[in-house]
Amino acid sequence: MRVNPEERRSEWTRVRVPGRLPHNFVLLLIVLAVISGCSRPSHITVGSKVFTESVILGEIVTQLARSSDIGVTYRRQLGGTRILWDALLNGEIDVYPEYTGTLTNEIFAGKGIRDEAAIRQALAENGIEMTRSLGFNDTYALGMREDTARRLNIRTISDLRNHPDLRLGFSNEFLDRGDGYPSLRDAYRLNLPHVTGLDHDLAYRAIATGSIDVTDLYSTDAEIAEDHLRVLQDDRHHFPDYQAVLLYRSDLRQRAPRMIAAMTRLEGRIDEPSMIAMNADAKIHKIPEMQVASEFLSRALNVFARPSYSGFWARLAERTWEHVELVSVSLLAAILMAIPLGVIAASYPRFGQVILGGVATIYTIPSLALLVFMIPILGIGWKPAVMALFLYSLLPITRNTFTGLRGIATPVRESAAALGLPRFAQLFLVELPLASPSILAGIQTSAVLNVGTATLGALIGAGGYGQPILTGIRLNSHSMILEGAIPAALLALLVQGGFELFGRVVVPKGLQMARTNH
Repeated sequence: MRVNPEERRSEWTRVRVPGRLPHNFVLLLIVLAVISGCSRPSHITVGSKVFTESVILGEIVTQLARSSDIGVTYRRQLGGTRILWDALLNGEIDVYPEYTGTLTNEIFAGKGIRDEAAIRQALAENGIEMTRSLGFNDTYALGMREDTARRLNIRTISDLRNHPDLRLGFSNEFLDRGDGYPSLRDAYRLNLPHVTGLDHDLAYRAIATGSIDVTDLYSTDAEIAEDHLRVLQDDRHHFPDYQAVLLYRSDLRQRAPRMIAAMTRLEGRIDEPSMIAMNADAKIHKIPEMQVASEFLSRALNVFARPSYSGFWARLAERTWEHVELVSVSLLAAILMAIPLGVIAASYPRFGQVILGGVATIYTIPSLALLVFMIPILGIGWKPAVMALFLYSLLPITRNTFTGLRGIATPVRESAAALGLPRFAQLFLVELPLASPSILAGIQTSAVLNVGTATLGALIGAGGYGQPILTGIRLNSHSMILEGAIPAALLALLVQGGFELFGRVVVPKGLQMARTNH
């Protein structure tokens, strides 16, 4: 039977449906996608604590990863031990520098863990692994000015018992840690009444000026030699070894095996004099930590990393964007929540007292404590900082909304009702416009307070103007502190002025005149 060529072409078209691909071609695409995904560079996140040595070690790890063509993000000076440990467990960071003494006496306190094998076993139960020692021991110690120690003939920690009038200033973490002052006090039976807590870096300045007599030291601190301090002998051998190690998530062996090999290269390569010298370069000679880390890698491992430095204006732009984002997002969320709360509080006075009492209670929580409370729920970084700022913003806006609405004269309310306006229309067309000056004042107060409070977000990796302030305090650099403090002050003034102008547009003219006359 003869087939029409047109029918043959039509039949071929019906079989070759557009958009349907042969099975082998689909399989080929899948294989290519898998190969592409496997060849994509691994990405890890490195963290560090808030003190200089940890920042330098984190920078060394970061640059070593980049030299191995591993994508890496470095979240520096995130806070204390617990913040970093929780971030590691939660997968928010993959690697951070730690010390064996901290593991045995703080993280695994009370579990009787003492040797390396037991530490590794405890870590493995949490999905964490540990390198061997990086090569140095950075143990705790107590120190005094050499001239004071010589005058009082104090050489050991036990000698402190004979001088109850001494002023002791310890870092806040040392005061609370299981391997810190509480256990030291019990071991040496110290009964010294004048003990205060302060930042570790500020303690060095305090002891140098004579404001305190004794402080806690890390044995690799560069300030020990620079400030002519005497390290008191631990005559009862209270402080354990604090061998520096790197903790990392076990899943790195699958996700980034090259990172494991890179970290292994650091084992045993940093001795105590080298670490002291690096700390001195950063803290005393003011050499950027990126450069300090780069010079170490080229000298010790023959790795030539190229750290990238941001100029002042680039840093300012980055920090400004981070800070504005923290303030604006938290403030907008607070406005959307607080104004309805204020309306409800004004409409139902008894329930309103509960609402006002609740937001007032939140406001009394210290800002730093509120940030820390958010970490177990939201982790570190941007989210907990925004949540804390949001909660702090509720009180001024809620209270001012409540006050503005309750302050509307009764005849005005009755007139609006007499016009036959529904309750919804009365609220939006009459009451909220009349209360707008008070509401706007509450929003303005929250915004200005948020600009200042947002600087604390740097303690948990949220960035913003707090980052240079925190770095400046750590490095005793007034210029770095001002790099964050001055823009924060200027932003607060800008926000305040902006709301003043905004009020002239939003607030009805008659209310503006009444407020001016009043």
